[in-house]
Amino acid sequence: MFTKKGTVSGVEMLPGVTRYNVAFSPGMMMVRVDLVEGKEVPAHKHEHEQIGYVVSGRLRFTIGGKTEELTAGEAYSVPANVKHYAKAVEDTTVLDVFCPHREDYYTENTSN
Repeated sequence: MFTKKGTVSGVEMLPGVTRYNVAFSPGMMMVRVDLVEGKEVPAHKHEHEQIGYVVSGRLRFTIGGKTEELTAGEAYSVPANVKHYAKAVEDTTVLDVFCPHREDYYTENTSN
């Protein structure tokens, strides 16, 4: 499977937080998330392992009670079922990879 630039529609998960399902396989998926400065993803947990990479911007990320401020080029790893939270310190783009893929992230707006 290939995903060409401009072929994936965004889904507004929360006000100011938009995700794009970039690529997926039966066992994992990659999602781009754009966060507007000041917007957050509330504390939550899920059965999926998650690793992420900050493409641009600055993000305050909490994993299991430990908080770090991350900038472009830095990454994070969230074990399955561990509570985590993110807040954009400035406009931010991240790439998240989930294993297994998140079936709750599939929508009719996804061209994949």
